[in-house]
Amino acid sequence: MVLTLEEIAGHPALHRYVQEQSQALIRIYEESPRLASIFATQQRWLMGHVGLAMHFRRDPNDPRKEMTVSRFIEVVHRNGVASRNTADAFIKEMLHYNIAEYVAGGDGRTHPLQPTAVTVQTFTGWVVAHLRTLDHIDGGGRLTTFLARPEMLGTLQPLVADGLLASKPVREPNQTFSLFIWLNNGGIVMDWLMSGINPDHAGLERIPTSVVSIGDFARWLKLSRTHLGRKLREAEVLGSIGWLGQRGHSVMWVSHKFYEEYMTVQAAKLAVVDTAFAACFETSQGAAP
Repeated sequence: MVLTLEEIAGHPALHRYVQEQSQALIRIYEESPRLASIFATQQRWLMGHVGLAMHFRRDPNDPRKEMTVSRFIEVVHRNGVASRNTADAFIKEMLHYNIAEYVAGGDGRTHPLQPTAVTVQTFTGWVVAHLRTLDHIDGGGRLTTFLARPEMLGTLQPLVADGLLASKPVREPNQTFSLFIWLNNGGIVMDWLMSGINPDHAGLERIPTSVVSIGDFARWLKLSRTHLGRKLREAEVLGSIGWLGQRGHSVMWVSHKFYEEYMTVQAAKLAVVDTAFAACFETSQGAAP
């Protein structure tokens, strides 16, 4: 059985499981901050998924299915993820920082691309974190199945990418979540805020976090303090965050509404991953001798 968004969102222990997931994603960021920047904003995150899906669906025997700069730009633009100029700048940055590379021995005219081995390994950590959360929710064995057959990643990830591109809750989140997804490392900002929350406090209208100093927070994220502070003030105007005492000298809180927005998006992503996993497993079972 595939878990629906509603079933995931309604699970009584979801808060604890997503908190563990957020902490796992933060560890990935700390280990590879440059590589983790590929998922720094929702737009970049979706472009990263598009690129990985094109890589896993490539056919070396069919030049039409190779990932090239021009084909990547076209797919990103066609799916409304980003403009052609933004997609072009993104792929150039990925090449510059060795997150992607040209395929050795490829056609010199088309220059096919692929993610580096380190990139694929880091993304595998993202998959593992989400499969572990799903297993916590229903006691399943998805992660064990995946770790026993890591080659399933090549089938699983493109299905996840398709699901994310088609998911309205993921593509069109509510107000405060939308505010942060356009901030560099905005996803990590929200993961950090939510990871420091005591799940027992999730029902409060003002939920305390572990953040006190905006400066320390910005330095850890390698963000401009001014830019982060501006976004936090915008969120404060919306009533989504605040401080229990003096700003910058007391604990920051997030509103229950903002917390629920975050949890809804996490539930939507998990539902996409579970649907993709089920389809991937059925395909692999059907192909078995």
